[in-house]
Amino acid sequence: MEINLHHQNYSQPANVVSLSVAMVLFFVSFNAAAFFAGDIANSDNKPKLTKKTVEYYQSDNATNQIPYFDNRFRLDADIDEITLIFYRKQGSKPIILIRPDGSKIRVNEFDLDKVEWFDDTTFDMIKIKQPMPGPWQAVGNILPNSQILVVSDIKISVEPLPEIVFSGETLKVEGKLFNGDDPINSPHFKRVVKLDVNFYSTNNSKYENFGADAIKVSSFRDDGYGLDEYANDNIFTGEFVLDFAPGEWQPVYLVKLPMATRELRQTPILLQNTPVKISIVQSQDSDKPHQVLFSIDPSFTDPNSFVFQGKFTFPDKQIEPFSIMEGEGDSRAITMTNTEPGIYRINVSAFGKTITGREFRLVVPEFSFNVEVADNLDNITNGDEVTAVTSTTQRQGTDELLAQSAESTALALLEQKKAQAEQEQETILLIIAGNSAIVLIAVVLFFTLRRKKVKTK
Repeated sequence: MEINLHHQNYSQPANVVSLSVAMVLFFVSFNAAAFFAGDIANSDNKPKLTKKTVEYYQSDNATNQIPYFDNRFRLDADIDEITLIFYRKQGSKPIILIRPDGSKIRVNEFDLDKVEWFDDTTFDMIKIKQPMPGPWQAVGNILPNSQILVVSDIKISVEPLPEIVFSGETLKVEGKLFNGDDPINSPHFKRVVKLDVNFYSTNNSKYENFGADAIKVSSFRDDGYGLDEYANDNIFTGEFVLDFAPGEWQPVYLVKLPMATRELRQTPILLQNTPVKISIVQSQDSDKPHQVLFSIDPSFTDPNSFVFQGKFTFPDKQIEPFSIMEGEGDSRAITMTNTEPGIYRINVSAFGKTITGREFRLVVPEFSFNVEVADNLDNITNGDEVTAVTSTTQRQGTDELLAQSAESTALALLEQKKAQAEQEQETILLIIAGNSAIVLIAVVLFFTLRRKKVKTK
């Protein structure tokens, strides 16, 4: 699909994101330091930079006699606006542009009405309105072994998303950058452009994602990490981790440059529920294992194609890996050791095929269940099945138990403090009463002794 974002034509197919920025990229090398021999201003036979063509300027040992610091290029009179990108050595100072009349444009000295300048640690991006026609020069630590090219339309060609996708699935999507119909093969360009994909809820009340916030799904990369196979091969790879609520989502491709951003809103896709549900048959007997059941929804998948790889986490935090390599039909089963009371957790990845034959991989939401102390299991009969719940519900149940326990503990502490306070208050009252009695006795004795002295006299 081809999308021209410059005109914001959303009626076009959607696997090419196009950004029209009338942009010139200048990649200047030590070996190809200048592109015209002699007086460039007087040369009519040399190639010129235009807004409509892409030309690569190679080193010419016969004519390239201009020193590195004398790099020159020519701008024609019909250019109304141009954007220049100069790639330079890491941490070097921004370059200096010299106009045909000898005047200079520096990073901190330019006409704000006609020039915009974005400087990074590795490149300068400069937009000029109505540039002066004639030969220009660029002075600075510009990277060697690069090229000058003229770009009018930047596009990314990406694979369309599959018709059937599942919540929890990870998709690998590849894309390539194009200038018009020609691929951009310079590895330096990825330092300037940023390719992001966001998913927006369509806010359809029929689906679970109604009212959900926008989600950044991926950034395309060409660094050899993650799902990207080779670094700097000009194939950009997006790793779409769809670990959010099922429902109707609209993919939005963003092409970002320091001075421009364009977006495309693709046709909405329907993210299906995870096709695997987990349930258990909980064991009462500590000597017998629990039964773990995996139920497969055949609506959009081939149940016979499924294999599973996962791990059990026991109450004491011990981990045991497991796998299910074979099986037929829409269910699988495996045993889980019953070690002790507490919280058990099950994490698993599923690998299968859709009904259209597409291979996929996804992460099933975490499943957990609680084994209580035997005295509290009187109401559970042998073989009772614990139905599957999502990890969120499980965590909420666990949180409620913890909250109840914390509340009970807090109440007990409060009662204890209250009783202690009452006891302390009683002690204080007794002390006060005792002291009062002593004082009263002392007063009575005082007056009694005094009265006896008076009578003696």
